[in-house]
Amino acid sequence: MEEFRFDFENLKVYQKTLVFIDKVFEIYKRLKIDYKYSIGNNFIRAALSIANNIAEGNGKKSKKEKNRYFDISSDSARECASVLNVLKRQNLIEEQCYLELRLAVREITSMLRGLLNS
Repeated sequence: MEEFRFDFENLKVYQKTLVFIDKVFEIYKRLKIDYKYSIGNNFIRAALSIANNIAEGNGKKSKKEKNRYFDISSDSARECASVLNVLKRQNLIEEQCYLELRLAVREITSMLRGLLNS
C-alpha cells in the first residue's frame, strides 16, 4: 500500500523543520540533567511548535487563518534562535552546531515569510 501524505508534508519548510527538530533532539539528549528540564524542554517545545503550526496552518481555508499559524510558527523559530544564543553563551553547544542551527532557523523564518507573502 502506498504511503498517504498530507499536503503540508510536501512543503520544503516543513521538511527543513523536521531536520532541525532532529538536531534539537540530539542536543537535548546530550544536555546534563540540570539543563534538560529547563532549557532543553523549552527548546524541544519551540521546535515542535514550528512544525505543528505549519501543519495546522496549511490546512486552513482562509489566508488570514493560514497566516496566523505561519506567524506563530515564525515566532517559535525565533524562540529557538534565542535558546541557541543561551546554549552558546553557557558553553552547552559547540560553535559549529550553533552556526548550523542558526542558519537553519534563518532559512526556516525566511521560508515562512515567503508563505506569509504568497
